Amino acid sequence: MDNKTKVVSNLIWRFFERCGAQLVSFAVSIVLARILEPSLYAPISKVTVITAILMVFVDSGMANALIQKKDPDDLDFSSVFFFNVCFCLLLYILLFLFAPLIAAFYKSPELTPIVRVLGLTVVVAGVKNVQQAYVSKTLQFKRFFFATLGGTLFSAVLGITMALRGFGVWALVAQQLSNVTVNTVILWFTVGWRPKRMFSFPRLKGLLSYGWKLLSASLLDTVYLQLYPLIIGVRYADADLAFFERGRNWPNLVVENINYSIDSVLLPVMSGQQDHRHQVREMTRRAIKTSSYIMMPLMAGLAVCAEPLVRLLMTEKWVPAVPFLQVFCAIYALYPLHTANLNAIKAMGRSDVFLKLEVIKKVLETLILLFTMRFGVFAMALGQLCSGVAAQLINAWPNRKLLDYAYLQQLKDIGPAVLLSLGMAAVVFLIRLLGLGDFLTLLLQIPLGVLVYVALSALLKLDSFQYILSIVRRFLPGQSKEVRE
Repeated sequence: MDNKTKVVSNLIWRFFERCGAQLVSFAVSIVLARILEPSLYAPISKVTVITAILMVFVDSGMANALIQKKDPDDLDFSSVFFFNVCFCLLLYILLFLFAPLIAAFYKSPELTPIVRVLGLTVVVAGVKNVQQAYVSKTLQFKRFFFATLGGTLFSAVLGITMALRGFGVWALVAQQLSNVTVNTVILWFTVGWRPKRMFSFPRLKGLLSYGWKLLSASLLDTVYLQLYPLIIGVRYADADLAFFERGRNWPNLVVENINYSIDSVLLPVMSGQQDHRHQVREMTRRAIKTSSYIMMPLMAGLAVCAEPLVRLLMTEKWVPAVPFLQVFCAIYALYPLHTANLNAIKAMGRSDVFLKLEVIKKVLETLILLFTMRFGVFAMALGQLCSGVAAQLINAWPNRKLLDYAYLQQLKDIGPAVLLSLGMAAVVFLIRLLGLGDFLTLLLQIPLGVLVYVALSALLKLDSFQYILSIVRRFLPGQSKEVRE
Protein backbone atom coordinates (compact mmCIF):
# COMPACT_ATOMS: atom_id res chain seq x y z
CA MET A 1 0.00 0.00 0.00
CA ASP A 2 1.51 3.37 -1.00
CA ASN A 3 1.91 6.08 1.64
CA LYS A 4 -0.92 8.29 0.34
CA THR A 5 -3.37 5.39 0.29
CA LYS A 6 -2.27 4.37 3.79
CA VAL A 7 -2.91 7.88 5.09
CA VAL A 8 -6.33 8.09 3.44
CA SER A 9 -7.24 4.61 4.65
CA ASN A 10 -6.38 5.53 8.25
CA LEU A 11 -8.24 8.81 7.92
CA ILE A 12 -11.34 6.96 6.73
CA TRP A 13 -11.12 4.46 9.59
CA ARG A 14 -10.71 7.34 12.08
CA PHE A 15 -13.64 9.16 10.50
CA PHE A 16 -15.85 6.05 10.66
CA GLU A 17 -14.86 5.55 14.27
CA ARG A 18 -15.74 9.12 15.24
CA CYS A 19 -18.95 9.09 13.19
CA GLY A 20 -20.12 5.80 14.66
CA ALA A 21 -19.32 6.82 18.22
CA GLN A 22 -20.76 10.30 17.92
CA LEU A 23 -23.93 9.17 16.19
CA VAL A 24 -24.57 6.75 19.04
CA SER A 25 -23.64 9.41 21.62
CA PHE A 26 -25.90 11.91 19.90
CA ALA A 27 -28.83 9.50 19.89
CA VAL A 28 -28.24 8.64 23.55
CA SER A 29 -27.99 12.32 24.51
CA ILE A 30 -31.36 12.92 22.88
CA VAL A 31 -32.97 10.03 24.74
CA LEU A 32 -31.44 11.08 28.06
CA ALA A 33 -32.39 14.73 27.52
CA ARG A 34 -36.01 13.69 27.00
CA ILE A 35 -35.96 11.57 30.18
CA LEU A 36 -33.93 13.82 32.50
CA GLU A 37 -34.50 17.43 33.51
CA PRO A 38 -31.93 20.06 32.36
CA SER A 39 -30.95 20.77 35.99
CA LEU A 40 -29.59 17.20 36.39
CA TYR A 41 -26.85 17.96 33.85
CA ALA A 42 -25.37 20.75 35.96
CA PRO A 43 -23.62 18.47 38.54
CA ILE A 44 -21.86 16.58 35.73
CA SER A 45 -20.77 19.84 34.09
CA LYS A 46 -19.39 21.08 37.42
CA VAL A 47 -17.37 17.92 38.05
CA THR A 48 -16.18 17.83 34.44
CA VAL A 49 -14.45 21.16 35.09
CA ILE A 50 -12.09 19.31 37.44
CA THR A 51 -11.69 16.04 35.54
CA ALA A 52 -11.04 17.83 32.24
CA ILE A 53 -8.13 19.71 33.79
CA LEU A 54 -6.73 16.51 35.32
CA MET A 55 -6.99 14.78 31.95
CA VAL A 56 -4.43 17.26 30.64
CA PHE A 57 -1.95 15.94 33.19
CA VAL A 58 -2.84 12.38 32.20
CA ASP A 59 -1.38 13.10 28.78
CA SER A 60 1.42 15.31 30.16
CA GLY A 61 2.23 16.11 26.55
CA MET A 62 3.99 12.75 26.46
CA ALA A 63 1.66 11.14 23.93
CA ASN A 64 2.38 13.91 21.44
CA ALA A 65 6.08 13.63 22.26
CA LEU A 66 6.00 9.91 21.41
CA ILE A 67 4.16 10.61 18.17
CA GLN A 68 6.47 13.46 17.18
CA LYS A 69 9.67 11.52 17.91
CA LYS A 70 11.15 10.00 14.76
CA ASP A 71 12.01 6.54 16.09
CA PRO A 72 10.44 5.78 19.50
CA ASP A 73 11.07 2.24 20.75
CA ASP A 74 9.72 -0.02 23.51
CA LEU A 75 11.86 1.72 26.11
CA ASP A 76 10.24 5.06 25.27
CA PHE A 77 6.69 3.69 25.31
CA SER A 78 7.20 1.62 28.47
CA SER A 79 8.79 4.50 30.37
CA VAL A 80 5.88 6.78 29.55
CA PHE A 81 3.35 4.05 30.38
CA PHE A 82 4.62 3.42 33.93
CA PHE A 83 5.08 7.13 34.56
CA ASN A 84 1.49 7.83 33.43
CA VAL A 85 -0.11 5.07 35.51
CA CYS A 86 1.70 6.09 38.71
CA PHE A 87 1.01 9.77 38.14
CA CYS A 88 -2.71 9.14 37.47
CA LEU A 89 -3.07 7.11 40.66
CA LEU A 90 -1.56 10.01 42.58
CA LEU A 91 -3.95 12.46 40.91
CA TYR A 92 -6.94 10.30 41.78
CA ILE A 93 -5.90 10.01 45.45
CA LEU A 94 -5.69 13.80 45.65
CA LEU A 95 -9.05 14.16 43.91
CA PHE A 96 -10.64 11.66 46.30
CA LEU A 97 -9.33 13.55 49.33
CA PHE A 98 -10.33 16.98 48.03
CA ALA A 99 -13.81 15.95 46.84
CA PRO A 100 -15.57 17.46 49.90
CA LEU A 101 -13.81 20.78 49.32
CA ILE A 102 -14.90 20.79 45.67
CA ALA A 103 -18.49 20.13 46.75
CA ALA A 104 -18.24 22.92 49.34
CA PHE A 105 -16.96 25.34 46.70
CA TYR A 106 -20.09 24.75 44.61
CA LYS A 107 -22.23 24.64 47.79
CA SER A 108 -23.49 21.22 46.64
CA PRO A 109 -22.71 18.44 49.18
CA GLU A 110 -24.14 15.83 46.81
CA LEU A 111 -21.15 16.38 44.49
CA THR A 112 -18.70 14.54 46.79
CA PRO A 113 -19.54 10.97 45.72
CA ILE A 114 -19.95 12.09 42.10
CA VAL A 115 -16.43 13.55 42.10
CA ARG A 116 -14.97 10.37 43.61
CA VAL A 117 -16.68 8.03 41.16
CA LEU A 118 -16.30 10.10 38.00
CA GLY A 119 -12.67 10.76 38.94
CA LEU A 120 -11.89 7.11 38.22
CA THR A 121 -11.90 8.04 34.53
CA VAL A 122 -8.53 9.70 35.18
CA VAL A 123 -6.97 6.39 36.26
CA VAL A 124 -8.48 4.46 33.36
CA ALA A 125 -7.32 7.09 30.87
CA GLY A 126 -3.80 6.82 32.25
CA VAL A 127 -3.74 3.15 31.25
CA LYS A 128 -5.15 3.88 27.80
CA ASN A 129 -3.01 6.88 26.93
CA VAL A 130 0.14 5.15 25.70
CA GLN A 131 -1.85 2.52 23.80
CA GLN A 132 -3.49 5.37 21.91
CA ALA A 133 -0.12 6.97 21.17
CA TYR A 134 1.19 3.64 19.83
CA VAL A 135 -1.83 3.20 17.54
CA SER A 136 -1.43 6.76 16.25
CA LYS A 137 2.32 6.49 15.71
CA THR A 138 2.01 3.21 13.79
CA LEU A 139 -1.10 4.37 11.89
CA GLN A 140 -3.33 1.52 13.07
CA PHE A 141 -6.48 3.62 13.41
CA LYS A 142 -8.67 0.63 12.58
CA ARG A 143 -8.06 -0.45 16.20
CA PHE A 144 -9.75 2.70 17.48
CA PHE A 145 -12.92 1.88 15.55
CA PHE A 146 -13.76 -1.28 17.50
CA ALA A 147 -12.63 0.05 20.88
CA THR A 148 -14.51 3.33 20.68
CA LEU A 149 -17.68 1.84 19.24
CA GLY A 150 -17.70 -0.95 21.83
CA GLY A 151 -17.37 1.49 24.72
CA THR A 152 -19.98 3.83 23.28
CA LEU A 153 -22.58 1.13 22.71
CA PHE A 154 -22.12 -0.45 26.15
CA SER A 155 -22.31 2.90 27.94
CA ALA A 156 -25.36 3.88 25.89
CA VAL A 157 -27.33 0.83 27.02
CA LEU A 158 -26.21 1.27 30.63
CA GLY A 159 -26.98 5.01 30.74
CA ILE A 160 -30.45 4.75 29.23
CA THR A 161 -31.36 1.75 31.41
CA MET A 162 -30.34 3.58 34.58
CA ALA A 163 -32.16 6.76 33.51
CA LEU A 164 -35.39 4.84 32.88
CA ARG A 165 -35.09 3.22 36.31
CA GLY A 166 -34.84 6.58 38.04
CA PHE A 167 -31.13 6.81 38.86
CA GLY A 168 -31.06 10.46 37.72
CA VAL A 169 -27.60 12.01 37.60
CA TRP A 170 -25.96 8.63 38.30
CA ALA A 171 -27.11 7.45 34.89
CA LEU A 172 -24.87 10.14 33.38
CA VAL A 173 -21.99 9.23 35.69
CA ALA A 174 -22.23 5.54 34.80
CA GLN A 175 -22.40 6.33 31.11
CA GLN A 176 -19.17 8.33 31.14
CA LEU A 177 -17.20 5.94 33.35
CA SER A 178 -18.29 2.77 31.53
CA ASN A 179 -17.52 4.33 28.14
CA VAL A 180 -13.86 5.00 28.85
CA THR A 181 -13.44 1.72 30.75
CA VAL A 182 -14.81 -0.57 28.04
CA ASN A 183 -12.93 1.45 25.41
CA THR A 184 -9.68 0.89 27.29
CA VAL A 185 -10.27 -2.85 27.82
CA ILE A 186 -11.00 -3.45 24.13
CA LEU A 187 -7.98 -1.39 23.05
CA TRP A 188 -5.75 -3.28 25.49
CA PHE A 189 -6.68 -6.66 24.01
CA THR A 190 -6.65 -5.62 20.33
CA VAL A 191 -3.40 -3.62 20.18
CA GLY A 192 -0.28 -5.77 19.92
CA TRP A 193 1.93 -3.54 22.06
CA ARG A 194 2.40 -4.30 25.78
CA PRO A 195 4.56 -2.42 28.29
CA LYS A 196 7.89 -4.12 28.92
CA ARG A 197 9.65 -4.35 32.27
CA MET A 198 11.93 -1.47 31.49
CA PHE A 199 12.17 2.18 32.46
CA SER A 200 14.55 4.98 31.57
CA PHE A 201 14.68 8.36 33.28
CA PRO A 202 16.92 9.82 30.53
CA ARG A 203 14.40 8.78 27.85
CA LEU A 204 11.55 10.19 29.92
CA LYS A 205 13.46 13.42 30.43
CA GLY A 206 14.07 13.73 26.69
CA LEU A 207 10.38 13.30 25.93
CA LEU A 208 9.45 15.74 28.68
CA SER A 209 11.69 18.41 27.14
CA TYR A 210 9.31 18.46 24.18
CA GLY A 211 6.13 17.44 25.97
CA TRP A 212 6.10 19.87 28.91
CA LYS A 213 5.53 22.81 26.56
CA LEU A 214 2.55 21.07 24.98
CA LEU A 215 1.31 20.16 28.46
CA SER A 216 1.52 23.78 29.55
CA ALA A 217 -0.26 24.95 26.41
CA SER A 218 -2.96 22.31 26.75
CA LEU A 219 -3.40 23.13 30.43
CA LEU A 220 -3.87 26.82 29.64
CA ASP A 221 -6.44 25.99 26.98
CA THR A 222 -8.36 23.51 29.14
CA VAL A 223 -8.44 25.75 32.21
CA TYR A 224 -9.69 28.62 30.05
CA LEU A 225 -12.47 26.50 28.51
CA GLN A 226 -13.49 25.15 31.92
CA LEU A 227 -13.68 28.67 33.34
CA TYR A 228 -16.97 29.08 31.47
CA PRO A 229 -18.91 26.27 33.18
CA LEU A 230 -17.14 27.14 36.45
CA ILE A 231 -18.23 30.79 36.37
CA ILE A 232 -21.71 30.00 35.08
CA GLY A 233 -22.14 27.27 37.71
CA VAL A 234 -21.23 29.70 40.50
CA ARG A 235 -22.87 32.95 39.30
CA TYR A 236 -25.92 31.73 37.41
CA ALA A 237 -28.70 29.13 37.62
CA ASP A 238 -28.13 25.44 36.93
CA ALA A 239 -30.50 25.69 33.94
CA ASP A 240 -28.30 28.40 32.37
CA LEU A 241 -25.30 26.10 32.63
CA ALA A 242 -27.26 23.21 31.12
CA PHE A 243 -28.39 25.32 28.13
CA PHE A 244 -24.86 26.69 27.58
CA GLU A 245 -23.32 23.21 27.68
CA ARG A 246 -26.00 21.69 25.45
CA GLY A 247 -25.51 24.48 22.92
CA ARG A 248 -21.77 23.77 22.91
CA ASN A 249 -22.08 19.99 22.80
CA TRP A 250 -24.10 19.59 19.61
CA PRO A 251 -21.73 21.39 17.22
CA ASN A 252 -18.83 19.85 19.12
CA LEU A 253 -20.16 16.39 18.25
CA VAL A 254 -20.06 17.29 14.56
CA VAL A 255 -16.61 18.86 14.79
CA GLU A 256 -15.12 15.84 16.58
CA ASN A 257 -16.18 13.57 13.73
CA ILE A 258 -14.21 15.52 11.16
CA ASN A 259 -11.68 17.70 12.91
CA TYR A 260 -10.51 15.08 15.41
CA SER A 261 -10.19 12.48 12.66
CA ILE A 262 -7.96 14.75 10.59
CA ASP A 263 -6.07 15.97 13.65
CA SER A 264 -5.13 12.51 14.95
CA VAL A 265 -3.91 11.27 11.56
CA LEU A 266 -2.27 14.52 10.48
CA LEU A 267 0.24 14.88 13.33
CA PRO A 268 2.02 11.51 12.93
CA VAL A 269 2.07 11.87 9.13
CA MET A 270 3.40 15.44 9.30
CA SER A 271 5.99 14.44 11.89
CA GLY A 272 7.35 11.86 9.48
CA GLN A 273 7.96 14.67 6.97
CA GLN A 274 9.30 17.27 9.43
CA ASP A 275 12.59 17.55 7.51
CA HIS A 276 10.70 18.43 4.31
CA ARG A 277 9.16 21.86 4.71
CA HIS A 278 7.38 21.81 1.36
CA GLN A 279 5.63 18.51 2.16
CA VAL A 280 4.39 19.78 5.53
CA ARG A 281 3.10 22.97 3.88
CA GLU A 282 1.17 21.06 1.25
CA MET A 283 -0.32 18.74 3.90
CA THR A 284 -1.35 21.75 5.98
CA ARG A 285 -2.92 23.46 3.01
CA ARG A 286 -4.81 20.36 1.95
CA ALA A 287 -6.04 19.79 5.50
CA ILE A 288 -7.34 23.37 5.75
CA LYS A 289 -9.07 23.30 2.39
CA THR A 290 -10.66 19.88 2.77
CA SER A 291 -11.78 20.12 6.39
CA SER A 292 -13.16 23.65 5.85
CA TYR A 293 -15.06 22.46 2.80
CA ILE A 294 -16.76 19.80 4.97
CA MET A 295 -17.05 21.72 8.26
CA MET A 296 -18.36 25.07 7.04
CA PRO A 297 -21.64 23.84 5.49
CA LEU A 298 -22.30 21.51 8.43
CA MET A 299 -21.97 24.35 10.92
CA ALA A 300 -23.96 26.79 8.77
CA GLY A 301 -26.70 24.22 8.20
CA LEU A 302 -26.89 23.27 11.88
CA ALA A 303 -27.17 26.93 12.90
CA VAL A 304 -30.05 27.55 10.49
CA CYS A 305 -31.90 24.34 11.44
CA ALA A 306 -31.20 24.68 15.17
CA GLU A 307 -34.62 25.71 16.50
CA PRO A 308 -36.85 23.13 14.79
CA LEU A 309 -34.18 20.46 15.37
CA VAL A 310 -33.93 21.11 19.10
CA ARG A 311 -37.67 21.37 19.55
CA LEU A 312 -38.33 18.17 17.61
CA LEU A 313 -35.62 16.04 19.21
CA MET A 314 -35.38 17.40 22.75
CA THR A 315 -38.81 19.03 23.30
CA GLU A 316 -39.68 22.65 24.04
CA LYS A 317 -37.87 22.72 27.40
CA TRP A 318 -34.49 22.86 25.60
CA VAL A 319 -35.29 25.70 23.16
CA PRO A 320 -33.33 28.27 25.27
CA ALA A 321 -30.19 26.37 24.20
CA VAL A 322 -30.72 27.38 20.54
CA PRO A 323 -28.94 30.79 20.63
CA PHE A 324 -25.92 29.17 22.29
CA LEU A 325 -25.90 26.41 19.69
CA GLN A 326 -25.86 28.95 16.86
CA VAL A 327 -22.98 30.92 18.38
CA PHE A 328 -20.92 27.76 18.89
CA CYS A 329 -21.56 26.73 15.30
CA ALA A 330 -19.76 29.92 14.25
CA ILE A 331 -16.93 29.20 16.72
CA TYR A 332 -16.39 25.61 15.59
CA ALA A 333 -16.55 26.52 11.90
CA LEU A 334 -13.09 28.08 12.39
CA TYR A 335 -11.54 24.93 13.86
CA PRO A 336 -9.96 23.65 10.60
CA LEU A 337 -7.66 26.68 10.63
CA HIS A 338 -6.74 26.12 14.28
CA THR A 339 -6.07 22.41 13.93
CA ALA A 340 -4.01 22.38 10.75
CA ASN A 341 -1.81 25.32 11.75
CA LEU A 342 -1.12 24.01 15.24
CA ASN A 343 -0.39 20.50 13.99
CA ALA A 344 2.14 21.90 11.54
CA ILE A 345 3.89 23.77 14.36
CA LYS A 346 4.00 20.62 16.54
CA ALA A 347 5.16 18.44 13.66
CA MET A 348 8.05 20.81 12.96
CA GLY A 349 9.18 20.26 16.55
CA ARG A 350 8.41 23.84 17.62
CA SER A 351 6.62 23.17 20.89
CA ASP A 352 8.20 26.41 22.18
CA VAL A 353 6.28 28.40 19.56
CA PHE A 354 3.14 26.42 20.39
CA LEU A 355 3.40 27.41 24.06
CA LYS A 356 4.07 31.08 23.27
CA LEU A 357 0.97 31.21 21.08
CA GLU A 358 -1.13 29.67 23.84
CA VAL A 359 0.04 32.23 26.39
CA ILE A 360 -0.78 35.12 24.05
CA LYS A 361 -4.22 33.69 23.24
CA LYS A 362 -5.13 32.94 26.83
CA VAL A 363 -4.22 36.42 28.05
CA LEU A 364 -6.47 37.93 25.38
CA GLU A 365 -9.26 35.39 25.83
CA THR A 366 -9.29 35.71 29.62
CA LEU A 367 -9.60 39.50 29.36
CA ILE A 368 -12.60 39.04 27.05
CA LEU A 369 -14.14 36.53 29.46
CA LEU A 370 -13.70 38.82 32.47
CA PHE A 371 -15.33 41.64 30.54
CA THR A 372 -18.33 39.67 29.27
CA MET A 373 -19.16 37.62 32.40
CA ARG A 374 -20.91 40.56 34.03
CA PHE A 375 -23.40 40.86 31.15
CA GLY A 376 -24.83 37.35 31.29
CA VAL A 377 -24.28 33.85 29.91
CA PHE A 378 -25.08 34.68 26.29
CA ALA A 379 -22.62 37.60 26.36
CA MET A 380 -19.97 35.12 27.51
CA ALA A 381 -20.75 32.92 24.50
CA LEU A 382 -20.41 35.90 22.16
CA GLY A 383 -17.11 36.75 23.84
CA GLN A 384 -15.89 33.24 23.12
CA LEU A 385 -16.74 33.80 19.44
CA CYS A 386 -14.62 36.97 19.43
CA SER A 387 -11.80 35.02 21.08
CA GLY A 388 -12.06 32.31 18.43
CA VAL A 389 -11.75 34.79 15.60
CA ALA A 390 -8.64 36.33 17.15
CA ALA A 391 -7.14 32.92 17.99
CA GLN A 392 -7.24 31.56 14.45
CA LEU A 393 -5.28 34.59 13.26
CA ILE A 394 -2.70 34.11 16.04
CA ASN A 395 -2.35 30.37 15.33
CA ALA A 396 -1.75 30.99 11.63
CA TRP A 397 0.88 33.70 12.10
CA PRO A 398 4.03 31.55 12.74
CA ASN A 399 3.48 29.48 9.59
CA ARG A 400 4.09 32.58 7.54
CA LYS A 401 7.77 31.85 8.17
CA LEU A 402 7.82 28.20 9.22
CA LEU A 403 5.99 27.00 6.10
CA ASP A 404 5.82 30.07 3.87
CA TYR A 405 2.04 29.79 4.15
CA ALA A 406 0.64 33.21 5.02
CA TYR A 407 -2.74 33.89 6.64
CA LEU A 408 -4.11 35.68 3.58
CA GLN A 409 -3.31 32.59 1.50
CA GLN A 410 -5.20 30.49 4.02
CA LEU A 411 -8.22 32.78 3.79
CA LYS A 412 -8.09 32.48 0.03
CA ASP A 413 -8.04 28.68 0.33
CA ILE A 414 -11.15 28.56 2.53
CA GLY A 415 -12.97 31.38 0.72
CA PRO A 416 -15.01 29.18 -1.67
CA ALA A 417 -16.25 26.99 1.20
CA VAL A 418 -17.28 30.04 3.24
CA LEU A 419 -19.19 31.66 0.39
CA LEU A 420 -20.94 28.46 -0.66
CA SER A 421 -21.89 27.69 2.95
CA LEU A 422 -23.41 31.14 3.47
CA GLY A 423 -25.30 30.87 0.19
CA MET A 424 -26.60 27.42 1.11
CA ALA A 425 -27.65 28.65 4.58
CA ALA A 426 -29.58 31.53 3.05
CA VAL A 427 -31.52 29.18 0.77
CA VAL A 428 -32.24 26.76 3.62
CA PHE A 429 -33.42 29.59 5.88
CA LEU A 430 -36.15 30.54 3.38
CA ILE A 431 -37.91 27.22 4.12
CA ARG A 432 -38.69 28.45 7.63
CA LEU A 433 -40.71 31.32 6.18
CA LEU A 434 -43.27 28.80 4.89
CA GLY A 435 -44.54 28.26 8.43
CA LEU A 436 -44.52 24.47 8.24
CA GLY A 437 -44.20 22.10 11.21
CA ASP A 438 -40.78 21.24 12.60
CA PHE A 439 -40.60 17.78 11.05
CA LEU A 440 -41.67 18.92 7.58
CA THR A 441 -39.37 21.95 7.77
CA LEU A 442 -36.34 19.77 8.50
CA LEU A 443 -37.43 17.25 5.89
CA LEU A 444 -37.15 20.02 3.30
CA GLN A 445 -34.19 21.95 4.73
CA ILE A 446 -31.65 19.13 5.07
CA PRO A 447 -31.83 17.56 1.58
CA LEU A 448 -32.16 21.01 -0.02
CA GLY A 449 -29.01 22.21 1.76
CA VAL A 450 -27.02 19.15 0.63
CA LEU A 451 -28.31 19.47 -2.93
CA VAL A 452 -27.49 23.18 -3.21
CA TYR A 453 -23.98 22.79 -1.75
CA VAL A 454 -22.99 19.74 -3.81
CA ALA A 455 -24.53 21.10 -7.02
CA LEU A 456 -22.71 24.43 -6.73
CA SER A 457 -19.46 22.63 -5.88
CA ALA A 458 -19.74 20.47 -8.98
CA LEU A 459 -20.79 23.39 -11.16
CA LEU A 460 -17.87 25.54 -10.01
CA LYS A 461 -15.47 22.55 -10.06
CA LEU A 462 -14.13 23.34 -6.61
CA ASP A 463 -10.75 21.80 -5.86
CA SER A 464 -11.84 20.34 -2.51
CA PHE A 465 -14.91 18.74 -4.06
CA GLN A 466 -12.81 17.11 -6.77
CA TYR A 467 -10.28 15.96 -4.18
CA ILE A 468 -12.94 14.27 -2.03
CA LEU A 469 -14.41 12.61 -5.11
CA SER A 470 -10.98 11.24 -6.02
CA ILE A 471 -10.63 9.74 -2.52
CA VAL A 472 -14.07 8.13 -2.71
CA ARG A 473 -13.27 6.60 -6.10
CA ARG A 474 -10.06 5.04 -4.74
CA PHE A 475 -12.12 2.98 -2.30
CA LEU A 476 -15.06 2.07 -4.52
CA PRO A 477 -15.53 -1.55 -5.65
CA GLY A 478 -13.58 -2.29 -8.79
CA GLN A 479 -10.40 -0.65 -7.56
CA SER A 480 -7.34 -2.74 -6.86
CA LYS A 481 -7.31 -4.85 -3.71
CA GLU A 482 -4.21 -3.07 -2.55
CA VAL A 483 -5.97 0.31 -2.60
CA ARG A 484 -8.99 -0.92 -0.66
CA GLU A 485 -7.04 -2.53 2.20
